[in-house]
Amino acid sequence: MSPFERPHPARVYDYLLGGREHFPVDRAAAEAGLLANPSSRVPPRENRGFLRRVVQHLAAEHGVRQFLDIGTGIPTSPNVHEVAQQIAPDARTVYVDNDPIVLAHAGALLRGHTAYVDADLRDVDRLLAAPGLRDTIDLGRPVALMLVAILHFVEDEDKPYDIVRRLVDALPAGSFLALSHLTGDFDAAAWERVAAVYARDGVAMRVRSRAEIAGFFDGLELLEPGLTVVSRWRPDAEVDRRATDAQVSVYGGVARVR
Repeated sequence: MSPFERPHPARVYDYLLGGREHFPVDRAAAEAGLLANPSSRVPPRENRGFLRRVVQHLAAEHGVRQFLDIGTGIPTSPNVHEVAQQIAPDARTVYVDNDPIVLAHAGALLRGHTAYVDADLRDVDRLLAAPGLRDTIDLGRPVALMLVAILHFVEDEDKPYDIVRRLVDALPAGSFLALSHLTGDFDAAAWERVAAVYARDGVAMRVRSRAEIAGFFDGLELLEPGLTVVSRWRPDAEVDRRATDAQVSVYGGVARVR
């Protein structure tokens, strides 16, 4: 099957954000998801705001100058490197994804201390050894590992906790893990319906509880305000304060690697 005959999370996400880089199969999956849960546009929007605020905070308050964004998706401005370089022009960013459309757009990102790696999150060894990563990021200096809205597409049998641990173990002390993840804690039935819709199209979605998501941060030092609904993580004027926790249904947090 062609990669364009099956919906891809990056393209579905792009559609839900109002982008234009998707195919009929992605639009159909997204619309079916919206029928299953009419609030499905809220999580991508609030998650995107979380990513922006995390990068701003880490660059401005913690002096982070290297960002590894895995599961970057279709380029949506402001991207990680744009946010980071507004604060520190020398900030370096490596994007990682495995979608052909993301690869096609990578050229637009490859400028000034920025690289793209075509790799699957589950293939940790290949990802970490990629020349694009090694030539751009110094793994001997602090790195912000961004796993934003990607791990709910990793099934339990693929050992997501081991994946995160191996990635974190490759980073030096003083690095950070920023992670967000869909949850069914507030409206389990709605997200079970969405997961069933995506499963019919061959896209696995594993919505996890807060306790399960907290497990990704084991052994790390969570920054304030801890693991919380992403719209409550250091909110600014761009947060939609009308959105309920149930509509957002994404937990997020940032932790320091010790």
